[in-house]
Amino acid sequence: MLKKIGYLAAGIIFGFALSRSGASQYDFIYNMFTGVNLKLAFLMATAIVVGAIGMLILKALGNKDIKGTQIKISKKPFNKFTVIGGMVFGLGWAVSGACPGTVLAQIGEGKILSLPTFFGMIFGTYIYALVAEKNNIND
Repeated sequence: MLKKIGYLAAGIIFGFALSRSGASQYDFIYNMFTGVNLKLAFLMATAIVVGAIGMLILKALGNKDIKGTQIKISKKPFNKFTVIGGMVFGLGWAVSGACPGTVLAQIGEGKILSLPTFFGMIFGTYIYALVAEKNNIND
């Protein structure tokens, strides 16, 4: 139970950070995609660099968690579904102004127009599961 509360707290902090950084603002996202303001792109690039450094540290420590349990990190296959999924994700993000993280922050901010995006995300996950099962692409 304590672990779940920790996850909830981490999610609330992450959502708050998304909200405060402006990442949940449609205009901020629109301006990034049109090249008017690249602050959000730089924010994401910073997150990628921090994540990459974390992965390098994890690898240097032998891919073990805090308890010493081995963590299996495997490469995901690159195929047509990766390209199609990336295109659908990017298009949906550009049109709706939200990705899975930011749509939850938008819902937390009370933005009612984020609900169609949220339900689209759920529907897209369902479609992915059907396609993945049919084409045996689950890892």
